[in-house]
Amino acid sequence: MALSVGIVGLPNVGKSTLFNAILKRQVAYVANYPFATIEPNVGVVEVPDFRVDKLSELSKSEKKVYSTITFIDIAGLVKGASTGAGLGNKFLSHIREVDLIMLLLRDFEDSEIIREGSTNPESDAEVLLTELKLKDLDTLSKSEKGGSAPQGHCPDVLKKATEILDNGQLLSEALWTKEELEILSQFSPLTIKPILKVHNVSEKNLNWATAPACTGRPVGQCPDPMKVSAKIEFELASLSEEDQGQYLIDLGLVESPLNAVIKRAYEMLNLRTFLTTGVKESRAWKFVEGWDAQKCAGVIHSDFERLFIAGDVIPYEKFIEAGSLVTAKDKGWVRLEGKEYIMKDGDVVEFRVGRG
Repeated sequence: MALSVGIVGLPNVGKSTLFNAILKRQVAYVANYPFATIEPNVGVVEVPDFRVDKLSELSKSEKKVYSTITFIDIAGLVKGASTGAGLGNKFLSHIREVDLIMLLLRDFEDSEIIREGSTNPESDAEVLLTELKLKDLDTLSKSEKGGSAPQGHCPDVLKKATEILDNGQLLSEALWTKEELEILSQFSPLTIKPILKVHNVSEKNLNWATAPACTGRPVGQCPDPMKVSAKIEFELASLSEEDQGQYLIDLGLVESPLNAVIKRAYEMLNLRTFLTTGVKESRAWKFVEGWDAQKCAGVIHSDFERLFIAGDVIPYEKFIEAGSLVTAKDKGWVRLEGKEYIMKDGDVVEFRVGRG
């Protein structure tokens, strides 16, 4: 299941620096002038999950495998991008391909880094969101006037979407039926996607004690916008794992604020995690909230979904309390669930499948 997050912002706000920190290696070209990034840089990042570490420890697993999300570093947008300014049309087409838009907003002062259209986080966000809305209006207008609306097009949905955008709202801020969303998705609108605002701040302006406040909390309870320091995160990424731990301690942190941002993006995409564990590996598997056990089995292998019989399921907390799956079964804590069972975040499972 490949899902992606696009890092979007005005030029020189720290997108490529943050991207490099996310990947833990130097991939993107960082330069102090607009449009240093022409083609989007793409990479895969692990979603931090302490549960995998603990399961691996208990099962004495040979390896640990975390869930992943693809991050895309998209070149800087400028005012007028919706009409082609600053190579905007090309960049906007890249945004169209992602599942979630991360708006990285400059919230630091540095006389050595050129400001390219950036004023303050609030006005910068408005510029970016306005360009996305204008692009959606342009797309909908051309489809209607040119008679190129997809099959199954509903004029009422098109009219509703246009009115929402004309009123200055994002399409994601409106209420849509499932049928309307299916029709709207045929236009690939930008503003229907979830949007995560992240401020790139200097070390002195980052509240290190509370920055990762999203960790372990529902999305609705997470601070908005979230804060990171791309510069500090990049410095962290260059250190060994041991030195990273000490650096975080020195900063008064349990974990990097960037980890909280990654987890927030994961949750905003409506993703959840089920777990498997054994001597060979302990692993996190992502699934969409609401999926049943049979569909989740297909995340591991398509044959598992096709040949699904049942699943031995236990909540992560009960597994840890038991110390092993064998002990948990002896205590009667492991449930045998059929294909209609709706998987929950943190379920530890062994799927039973038939022979092909």
